[in-house]
Amino acid sequence: MKIAVVGATGLVGTIMLKVLQERDFPITELLVVASEKSIGKTLIFKGKELKVIGMKDAIYKKPDIAIFSAGGNTSLEWAPKFAEAGITVIDNSSAWRMDASKKLIVPEINAHLLTKEDKIIANPNCSTIQMVAALAPLHKSYGIERLIISTYQSITGTGVKAVKQYEAEKAGQRLSQDQMAYPHPIFANCLPHCDVFLDNDYTKEEMKLVNETQKILEDPNIRISATAVRVPVLGGHSEAVNVEFQQDFDIKDVRQKLENTPGIKVVDNPTANEYPMPLTAHNKDEVFVGRIRKDISSPNALNMWIVSDNLRKGAATNAIQIAEYLVDQKFFG
Repeated sequence: MKIAVVGATGLVGTIMLKVLQERDFPITELLVVASEKSIGKTLIFKGKELKVIGMKDAIYKKPDIAIFSAGGNTSLEWAPKFAEAGITVIDNSSAWRMDASKKLIVPEINAHLLTKEDKIIANPNCSTIQMVAALAPLHKSYGIERLIISTYQSITGTGVKAVKQYEAEKAGQRLSQDQMAYPHPIFANCLPHCDVFLDNDYTKEEMKLVNETQKILEDPNIRISATAVRVPVLGGHSEAVNVEFQQDFDIKDVRQKLENTPGIKVVDNPTANEYPMPLTAHNKDEVFVGRIRKDISSPNALNMWIVSDNLRKGAATNAIQIAEYLVDQKFFG
């Protein structure tokens, strides 16, 4: 397999290289691809130096799969060009997620929808991936009526600039506004503001949770409301999720279903202070679920606390799991 990682020098791109190595993905040749300013730089993969190349060179070299993490505008411009050359693109940006002609994939849930003809495959938003991973088996059994979501999202979801802002503020440095990723300090602070505000007063991140969840679970009738909060955490998104089902449920059955779901790890023993935290999830690929309890204020409703490493399962690992599925299905060669 000839694989390209597009955006290889970025925060998610570097994790993609790490995950490819850890999972021993079958690679005969790896192309590391980035913007013009990074061409010629070197990256290390499995102890070997690889030179960063540009987009045109990458297309010329005809990889089987190109895993993109280079931003929405780059994906809109270049993913179709890769696809036209017969290259399968797995895209980590928001560019193609809500395109009706493109599949939005969390492998444990809906990889079976993929065919050899899918040349641009969308990777969902990080906060969506971890939530639907836990919700899918429950939706199948009880039918989700409504979701109320509050997220507590790591600054790494914004990128390197946000991490630099956090580190500088932590060190007591004063920053100019153009040095800041956020409109306010993030160190020792929380911002109820992830991505840009839309006309309906929700942020783009909040609406991703609405739209992507409905698409992945194949149910546009699920009513969803979300509040996304940026918190001064260096790795891992956390979510408080209130789920209202169409029918009653047994809490033991819920736990059992989650425990039997691939990719989910239940950590739920409050009397021993055991529950998921960003520190629990850091550098891991599982989605951690805890604080599982009936909502005492509403029938057929459940509360859960869901945590995952947003750079791994929320981005890099999910994309590579999609690639693994394509290889397993023998879509190449």
